Amino acid sequence: MTLHKEGTATLLISGIGLLVLNLIIRHFLPEISWLHTLLLVASFVFYGLIVQFFRVPKRITVLNEKHIIAPADGKVVVIEEVVETEYFLGPRRQISIFMSPLNVHINFNPISGIVKYFKYHPGKYLVAWHPKSSTENERSTIVVQNNNGTEILFRQIAGAVARRLCWYVSEGQQVSQGQEFGFIKFGSRIDVFLPLDAKILCKINDKPVGGETVIAELV
Repeated sequence: MTLHKEGTATLLISGIGLLVLNLIIRHFLPEISWLHTLLLVASFVFYGLIVQFFRVPKRITVLNEKHIIAPADGKVVVIEEVVETEYFLGPRRQISIFMSPLNVHINFNPISGIVKYFKYHPGKYLVAWHPKSSTENERSTIVVQNNNGTEILFRQIAGAVARRLCWYVSEGQQVSQGQEFGFIKFGSRIDVFLPLDAKILCKINDKPVGGETVIAELV
């Protein structure tokens, strides 16, 4: 299994921390063998959960200019018409995908094109499914324009646990559909804002596969 580069420091620190904790318990409570066993098993389980969080899956993206690919694994929690107030300043169709700590947290470009806009916003750490998390939480906003001139906005949103957004794009950069554009550590959310006439191909509670599942289609 390949592990993501963003997990290097977390895995090292947590591994050393768990090792030290087990050694301390063995040193100060040597007679309680059942506690040693319980802590060791719990440490392996906990570390295993962290390792699986940073796994890098193999994804195959079928390139199509009309398709909007899911930017992340998770569950569709919002499909609605909203007024996008940062870039478009008008009505758009919003699809939101919530990522639990058990999901892969790599983020994938939903379309190919040129990055027309990027902005990072520091903010709060409301739970990721909170309606105000899209505008008040720590977040990054990216707009990509495809070859036909259609612009799609997608936004990384930190949650109550996730407090570090990572991105690998900048304005003017050419990006490819399905290519990794970022990573969010632990529970989080991604919003995608589409033209009103886009055909929505997913529904609430669907569980798309990032980089593969087509969640909408441009007309």
